[in-house]
Amino acid sequence: MSQRPATDSPAYDPLDPPAPHERRGEPDRSGAPALPSQRQDGSPLAERRAHRPDDQLGHHDQHLPPDQPDPHTLGGLTEQPPLHDQSALRDPHGLDEQHGLDDLQHRPDDHPLGPAELHNPQSEAAARAESSRAQNPLLAALIEEAGFSHAGLARRVDQLGLEHGLDLRYDKTSVTRWLRGQQPRGATPALIAEVFTRRLGRRLSAQDIGLDACAPVYAGLEFAETPQEAVDIVASMWRKDTGPQSELRRIAFTPAGLVVPSRDWLIGRSDEQVARDGSAGIYVSGPDGPLARLDPAVDHGDQPPRGAVPSNVRATPTGRVPSQARRPLVSGTRTAALPAQPGPAQAEASGRGARAGLRVGRGDIAAVRAVGDLFRALDNAYGGGHARQALVRYLESEAEPMLRGRYGEQIGRALFAAVADLTRLAGWTSFDIAAHGLAQRYFVQALRLSQAAGDRVLGGHVLITMSQQAVHLGHGREAVQLARVAQQGVGTAAPATIQALMHAAEARGHGVLGDARSCTTALVRAERALALARSGDDLPSWARYFDEAQLADEFAHSYRDLQQWRPAAQHAEKSLRLRGAAYARSRVFCRIVLAAARLGMGDLDESCALATEALRAAGEMRSARTVEYLRDFHRRLAPYRGSPAARAFEESARQAGVI
Repeated sequence: MSQRPATDSPAYDPLDPPAPHERRGEPDRSGAPALPSQRQDGSPLAERRAHRPDDQLGHHDQHLPPDQPDPHTLGGLTEQPPLHDQSALRDPHGLDEQHGLDDLQHRPDDHPLGPAELHNPQSEAAARAESSRAQNPLLAALIEEAGFSHAGLARRVDQLGLEHGLDLRYDKTSVTRWLRGQQPRGATPALIAEVFTRRLGRRLSAQDIGLDACAPVYAGLEFAETPQEAVDIVASMWRKDTGPQSELRRIAFTPAGLVVPSRDWLIGRSDEQVARDGSAGIYVSGPDGPLARLDPAVDHGDQPPRGAVPSNVRATPTGRVPSQARRPLVSGTRTAALPAQPGPAQAEASGRGARAGLRVGRGDIAAVRAVGDLFRALDNAYGGGHARQALVRYLESEAEPMLRGRYGEQIGRALFAAVADLTRLAGWTSFDIAAHGLAQRYFVQALRLSQAAGDRVLGGHVLITMSQQAVHLGHGREAVQLARVAQQGVGTAAPATIQALMHAAEARGHGVLGDARSCTTALVRAERALALARSGDDLPSWARYFDEAQLADEFAHSYRDLQQWRPAAQHAEKSLRLRGAAYARSRVFCRIVLAAARLGMGDLDESCALATEALRAAGEMRSARTVEYLRDFHRRLAPYRGSPAARAFEESARQAGVI
């Protein structure tokens, strides 16, 4: 596949997926303003694509006038303000607010997609009549407000489904059935709600459009507008990620979900205020979202406080963001008019409300950081499956009340940074048990919390973690771009060790892509950066793992992916010599990489012996990644299955339940 021409900023733009209407070869209608991907005379997009393949088109390009620089390039960043409030970002599909795809009427019959829907006054009148007698008046009203035709709404739902790996085939008759009261299955209600959210610029839930709630397949991929909204989103994830059968662990990883958060982090500004000193009120949360906003100046009795916001509106500095859950108001620290027969969830919500006004101090933040160090050590030694649930419960029971408590600006930012680190670690441990969709969502929310903290270096680390997950899943291109976004966002002011970490992550992405030259260049940069590090450098605890042993490990993995077996073996041996026993899981990974390198060099017996040793060590861990490493080695043994060494390893792996 040809590569997109370089821009001023290689860090972000290539990560953008194509706009859905471009992906289908569908031009915007002739009445819409000419966009950068469309001629001024309105000629089809397909005629201008010789220099830019479809799968490299950035969908955010669609909203920029011809004379406006791309804000995703470095030059655009220095000239343009952040785009959080621009209406263009409300419709990332590239569908114009006034002239969408709904009324494309001038497509010729010989167009690859066939003739467009023709303007038919009788069918429009019939649709209006259908809406007027709909059994779902909420959906009908929103369709009218958004200016959608039935076919246009169905098309947008299908397009949004593609972003999340869903092959949906809805049409205008599907919308008619929804209006008559039929409930769409699966994740479709959440997708419909998101279509209206993007169109209307306010957050809507499935209940807000008259549909039953469902598992939100992309809940957690939102990059919240405010710190309080970020708390609401991540706290909802913590509460739902409990128990052995959590539905969140079955959500799929979606590469498209990497685009918006990394873009918003890169071009966004730090939040102006995170302090909650009591003057802005106390937020009480229920099991599915915020219940209400309490004014501490009001003496709450059995009646809701005067001026309290409705339960379906989440109060923010702008007063704009609706809640995702419909809940009654609360009075004081106890719930009022909750569903009958309060259960454990209501009791927990009441407990959170009672603690919502706690004053957070430096000791609380030190405790959160110490908990992070503890869980990091457990993860490194025994795998993410050992203590992941305990970590999530700690976040729910201790971190959430702190975030909803009272604190000044300095303490608040330190608190957000500490919780962002723990949330990233919750994602990392989820990644280690192969809950990749859940891990991705934790990473996105950790990125948003780091922005509230005003900690760009921590945000860069979160992006590097996302890059490492992309490498593991084979998404080399996305891994490279995430690493470059981190480098550009952090800049050169970060400590040398962190600079080395970011360059090493980029190298791993190039290795997955088989780009030996770019991989080697990034590895050299990482090596030079680490050489500048000093033992007395003030490093955050999460960065202290990256030392000479870890750099050698990154070299070994990269050369393995490039099938350069001899340097892979040399660096793996070096890493094993330098790596301490506390990093037991990393030692397992590196030993398997060494086994693969030895196999590539033709030393079958030695490679099987190394893999068997790694198999025994992996038996002491709860880590899906160790199992995946071992299975990868087993696949590499396929040409040698008849040999005694290969048969012995295969038998040991089968007894251990690996294969």
